[in-house]
Amino acid sequence: MTTTSGAADWRAANRANWDERVPIHVAGPFYDLPGFVAGKDTLRDFELAEVGDVSGKTLLHLQCHIGLDTLSWARRGAAVTGLDFSAPAVDVASGLAAQIGATTARFVTADVYDAVQALDGQTFDIVYTGFGALCWLPDIARWARTAAALVAPGGFLYLAEFHPFADVLADDGRTVEGDYFQRDPIVVDAPGTYADPDALITATLTVEWPHGIGEVVSALTGAGLRLEFLREHNRGHFRFPAGQRVPQVYSLRAAKAG
Repeated sequence: MTTTSGAADWRAANRANWDERVPIHVAGPFYDLPGFVAGKDTLRDFELAEVGDVSGKTLLHLQCHIGLDTLSWARRGAAVTGLDFSAPAVDVASGLAAQIGATTARFVTADVYDAVQALDGQTFDIVYTGFGALCWLPDIARWARTAAALVAPGGFLYLAEFHPFADVLADDGRTVEGDYFQRDPIVVDAPGTYADPDALITATLTVEWPHGIGEVVSALTGAGLRLEFLREHNRGHFRFPAGQRVPQVYSLRAAKAG
């Protein structure tokens, strides 16, 4: 892993890598597609409680990957739209929608920064972004403006994301080894994926950006949304001894005036 002040053609590199991940994620046990088709839920309890009843509401999932979270909301009655820059991922999501009978679900191939144009200016009751999405975006203020433009008056954006503090922890989950405040792009050249570290991938280069919670909240409020809550959760990848807890994920909701 190397850190650099610039990363050329980050979008093409990341898209090529995510395109190659799709068949690996579809075939492997991490996402458990047979279990999902049979009714397995991919949403966390706190997401369900904090978003609330979605029945009869329109919901947009930005950076939806293969659509499992998107379709989990559809199973709860939302009219869902998923958007992702990987065409193979969108193809899988569309196929899953047909397989589980989510007839109102639709999936769109587009870069998140182009979402307003790709969706013809449509707005949604709920704009949802799930785990592991923001690190792929260099300009969080542009993301916030885009997301805010997609929220209908009286609607809200909901974000559940890995806590940036967890990113500075070593593999043991206890030792702080990183710089929480560094904001340079992180260029990684490594095979495999989080779902299968041993998978063979030829497009091994990826570029990610760290974003602090203050940066995310400031971007959303600067885009005209009103923060309703920001909550930190100690549930995540690491397990700690009793009495040792750190925030591993966070969630927030930001509303647009009606």
